[in-house]
Formats: sequence, C-alpha cells, structure tokens
Amino acid sequence: FQLPSDSFKYLNWCDLEEHDVRGNQLLCPRVREGPSEEELFFRGEHHTLKKRKQVTETEKWQKKLQENWENCAELNLSYQDLGDLYQVENLNRILRRLIRVEKLWLVDNSLTDLSAIRLPRCKELNVNKNHFTSFKQLPKIPQIQHLSLSENNIRTLSGISALRHTPLESLTLKRNPCEFQENYRQLVFSSLPNLKTLDGVPQLPEDCSPPKIHFLSKLCTLL
Repeated sequence: FQLPSDSFKYLNWCDLEEHDVRGNQLLCPRVREGPSEEELFFRGEHHTLKKRKQVTETEKWQKKLQENWENCAELNLSYQDLGDLYQVENLNRILRRLIRVEKLWLVDNSLTDLSAIRLPRCKELNVNKNHFTSFKQLPKIPQIQHLSLSENNIRTLSGISALRHTPLESLTLKRNPCEFQENYRQLVFSSLPNLKTLDGVPQLPEDCSPPKIHFLSKLCTLL
C-alpha cells in the first residue's frame, strides 16, 4: 500500500505544515531548510512549492517550540550535504540550541569552525571527516569525555591545552597531520592529564615520560 508521503516522492522540496513531530524525537534528522522562493525561481524549481503564506510572529514562535532542540540528549547530524550557505546557517542555528545534548555526531559535514558554538553538557562528540585545522576551531565542550577528530586537517597540537581542564578520557586523532609529529603521544598525554586512551590505544608506560626536546646549536660565520 502507498505511504502517506508517496504523493511527494517526485518533488525536490515539499513543505509539511501540519504535523506533531518534535525535534528531540528525531535521532538522525536532515536539518537543511528548503530554499527560498527566489532561489527556487533561479533554479527553475519554483513549481515544486505552493505559494508560501506570510508567517506571523506567533507561528514562528510555535515552530520554534515544536522543534524543541533544547530537550535533545542524543543526536546524529552527520552527512548533511551542506551545499548552500543557508543550510550551514540552519545547522549552526540548531547547534546553538543543543544545550542539553550529551552525544552528538557531526561526521562528514565539511565543517571548518564551530568555535562560536557551546555544548555545555556534551560528553561524546564525533566530528570525523571534516575540515578542522586547529583545536581552536572546536566548539566549547567543558564536559567532554570522548572526542573523535579522525580525518581532519589538524597539523599541530597547538590549542590542545583548551581541553586540559575537561574530563576527557579518550581522544582520536587518526589520519591528521599532527599524528606524525615527533613525540606525538607523549605531547598529547602531557597536555591532557585525564586522558586514558589515544587513537584507540590505552596509555603506555613510555607515554608518561616527558617529551624529549632537542636543542640545535646554530653556527654563525663571520667574514
């Protein structure tokens, strides 16, 4: 038999105005808001949406309450395919509302900077396969316990000290350029005193030794 959504299967965009689904009921939502009528017109897709009525302030407030992201405790926002700026802005809008989220996945979203985002209760964050180049571009995560940053472009460990006063227990940095830094494991463990596991490997005795610092003498030739 046909599903209720069957009549929409050939449309690129559709607007379901009346429903009782709340944001915190969705574990893996697509957070991309549909394009404006102007964008649809330039794409030649303006026929796919009905004429949108003027939205009142009351209706905007009701929609905000229905999204209910503030009560979300676990959320997967991976693979969003954020191709347009308004889609990125909509994702950031939702991230700013996740004040109670404890587990969050943001894998493969081409993210570059979330430093303006604060996740006060987040204990587990997965941002694998993004475009972060520094620890300073991560969101504020004071309660983080498990952080995964595989396959980004983090070149140095500069800024990792921002995680020093968090209860971080496990950190994954596989396939980042900083993984090839000399004394990599010793530097990470010395920067993060609560860390127990790095890249899936528990702390080893040699990881506890202070990193060796090589002092290179410089010769100057006077003519």
